[in-house]
Amino acid sequence: MRILPAIDLLDGKAVRLHQGRYEDATVYDDDPVAVATRFRTTVDAMHVVDLEGAKAGTPVQRERVRAIVEAFAPGMVQVGGGVRSREALEAYLALGATRVVLGTAAVKNTELVRELARAYPGVVVLAVDAKNGFVATDGWTEVSAITAIDLVRALADVPIGAVLYTDVARDGTGTGPNVEATRALAESSPFPVIASGGVGTLAHLKALATVANVESAVVGRALYDGSLTLADAVAAAR
Repeated sequence: MRILPAIDLLDGKAVRLHQGRYEDATVYDDDPVAVATRFRTTVDAMHVVDLEGAKAGTPVQRERVRAIVEAFAPGMVQVGGGVRSREALEAYLALGATRVVLGTAAVKNTELVRELARAYPGVVVLAVDAKNGFVATDGWTEVSAITAIDLVRALADVPIGAVLYTDVARDGTGTGPNVEATRALAESSPFPVIASGGVGTLAHLKALATVANVESAVVGRALYDGSLTLADAVAAAR
């Protein structure tokens, strides 16, 4: 299992939210580009989210993303937040992103996700952000009527690169990922799964590493507050 350290961008800074609440953001670094440079000494892939873009419905932090991608090169950068059009996806690719995350669009414009997955095989990452099993949208501010598993099944016939699964209630808490829900999704998904939300200890990573079809785990707050070092996280995931 691969570790994807995360940079969540808000007002140009690296922050972490607690359970997806924008009003409960902790600023960890004013220079996310420097953070990406540090990450690059240990890993060759990372995860970036434009939180303002996720809420606005269109990317906002383009120049920060560009600088992060350049600092992390030639590593793989997976970017999301507000990607609800072909133009937004292609703009991120033009900045150098390797994979692009779509979440809200998968619920509200499924045909767009199908179109983009076919046009860019393996590039689209389907974000499945769950609240009590149902998919949250619009920067996690709304909850749809579709379950995480049903959403993945609905897109099983197109070449999506991976499914990014987050239990919103666990995100930013450090209390541990929802391993059983992750396992249930991974077992039913035709795509590899990226686990996200709640990782706070090496034991959490070791538990995820036992789940078949989980290709990677996103780690954020635990790296920033010193609960984990990136090197130890990578070692635990092997």
